[in-house]
Amino acid sequence: MSLPEDYMLPCLNKKLLGFECMGCGIQRGLSLFFQGEFVAAFKMYPAIYTLIPLALLILSTFVFKFKYANKIINALAIASVLIIIISFIIKKTN
Repeated sequence: MSLPEDYMLPCLNKKLLGFECMGCGIQRGLSLFFQGEFVAAFKMYPAIYTLIPLALLILSTFVFKFKYANKIINALAIASVLIIIISFIIKKTN
């Protein structure tokens, strides 16, 4: 039986330069999230919990119109970027 990790794209930054990028872990985090491993998904990629609602909201705005959608999208995008940067710095310093 093959694992989901067998079908994931490799990080070119890690392969070519030898160190992880800010996106390393997002595929594994999504896989863990959809397997119901919510704590493990957070530990793998903390921004997963802002990126999923952000993606769902962006996709839903193509079908439905929300009054404050742009403000919510902006807030989730800023939160996601901050979480990605902070978790990357923490990962590099540990």
